[in-house]
Amino acid sequence: MSEALYHGSCQCQGVAFEASLDLDHTVTCNCSRCQRLGSVLSFTPATKFTLRLGAEALSEYLFNTKKIRHQFCKTCGIEPFAYGEDRDGTPIVAVNVNCLEGVDPRALKSTHFDGRKL
Repeated sequence: MSEALYHGSCQCQGVAFEASLDLDHTVTCNCSRCQRLGSVLSFTPATKFTLRLGAEALSEYLFNTKKIRHQFCKTCGIEPFAYGEDRDGTPIVAVNVNCLEGVDPRALKSTHFDGRKL
């Protein structure tokens, strides 16, 4: 699988986006947040992400180091993506693959990240 354009949304579709993602490189994490959410993540530069609908419907949650800006829909509570920075300071977006149209995230071979040790 190579990079492709995907469309996604929260459950109530009040927040919608599109992103160029390479789903060969997804990540699962066992930190206190990701494990509870069951997130499967795909990271992309912020320049390859477009919020199409619902900026006003988003709320932000920060925890731990407060470097990742988790975005969730105020109506349905789903976290479709989060804003952050790559190690070199490049703005990135962590997309919740569970929110993508036509994608079965459980069929992907994700790399596990041990977020509990951070």
